[in-house]
Amino acid sequence: MDWSNLLCPERIRSYRSGAGSGDLRTEFEKDYHRIINSASFRRLQDKTQVFPLDKSDFIRTRLTHSLEVSSFGKSLGQNISEQILRNIGDETFQPSYKADICDILQCAGLLHDIGNPPFGHFGETAIRQWFRENLPRLQFQGMPISRLLSPQMREDFYNFEGNTQALRLVTKLHFLVDEHGMNLTKALLGTMIKYPVSSLGINKYSGNIKDKKMGYYHAEEDLFLDLQESLGTGGNRHPLTFILEAADDIAYKTADIEDACKKGCISYERLIMELENRAPEGDEEYGEMVESLKRRYQKARQRGISSPELNAVQTWIVYLQGRLIACATFGFTRNYQSIMKGSYKKDLFAGTYGEAMMQALGDIAFDYAFNTEPILKLEIAAQTIFNFLLDKFVSAAVYYDTPETQSDVSKKLMALISDNYKGIYHIYAKDKGPVEKLYLRLLLVTDFICGMTDSYAKTLYQELNGIV
Repeated sequence: MDWSNLLCPERIRSYRSGAGSGDLRTEFEKDYHRIINSASFRRLQDKTQVFPLDKSDFIRTRLTHSLEVSSFGKSLGQNISEQILRNIGDETFQPSYKADICDILQCAGLLHDIGNPPFGHFGETAIRQWFRENLPRLQFQGMPISRLLSPQMREDFYNFEGNTQALRLVTKLHFLVDEHGMNLTKALLGTMIKYPVSSLGINKYSGNIKDKKMGYYHAEEDLFLDLQESLGTGGNRHPLTFILEAADDIAYKTADIEDACKKGCISYERLIMELENRAPEGDEEYGEMVESLKRRYQKARQRGISSPELNAVQTWIVYLQGRLIACATFGFTRNYQSIMKGSYKKDLFAGTYGEAMMQALGDIAFDYAFNTEPILKLEIAAQTIFNFLLDKFVSAAVYYDTPETQSDVSKKLMALISDNYKGIYHIYAKDKGPVEKLYLRLLLVTDFICGMTDSYAKTLYQELNGIV
């Protein structure tokens, strides 16, 4: 792979700035302002990260998490670019690429969760589960829908992904000027695609991180192929995707621990015990990171801070983030050649001194945050809401835009779906066959639901059930 292609500033729809406009921004800087000013980005403030939306302004939402990922992505871009320029000696890497990489990663961090449905990652699970359970029983003109759809179309719903939805949202659904969505640069779109395989190419046991999930729907296959050709990635991950993933991992694994401590899900003493129990034998760097937490607690006590335990955890998290950024920087530069060849198969923490700590943080968060009562209640409630909404809207959408007679209720339900989303459906359904149109109508429903905030999904569920 070559950086001159990987940093492609072209857009799906080309355009020209007006003559004498005085706009000195690069194409990647323009991407940033398009994202920040979008309604889709603003909606992240009302979407759950891990804990149900809290009255406290401390607990993360999807918006604050995305801002953190954006910040870490830019920091990693700066560090890694400097390492390439000073130590790796890649003569094709021009000094000007550093600013472009930082801008792309900053934008990708803002967008990485923009396609996620309401109620955290459980929303993705709920959608996948509903389609696996219900698609085989639904019929269209006397035939089971699961048999009518092509294997890839069917697997798109069985393996629904927020990351995949993000690509669809920014390239089509954000209808502002036309059907090309935000019309972002190809370099940014390529960076967003964490898994450059279709739903038929998923292989969790391949040993290659790029095959774990799908990265694009059948509906966006032509777009995906265009990006692959323009960027020269050849079915491999864009190198900046590894950096984006590392920024996301650092942000959520450290934040989950901090939020869990703040919510009282895990005490300082229990955190120390859990960290020590997971310490790899003879790993001095891991041991030093744990000792640093203890020292911060003692210092907070000496300073007379009212909650030395929480203060220690909060300051330790900042320290830890710095250490993990260094690990990811090392992971990228050490594996630079294989990353650029498309043969690197792991994340950037593999084989670094931060690998064991990242694993420990994830395991502790799972045990003490994700299995807590508020989260379990959220998941049960979310399942009920998703099942109801999907039952109603999928049934209504099956015969939408067909000669078949629709019930009054189905017509009213379809009227509730955004005109923008329905407009996109009609644009891309034009001249398509009946099966492809049916597939796009099912996507229309998932588009609508994924665009909901937590509050809107809950309110719509209550209103349609007559709950005041």
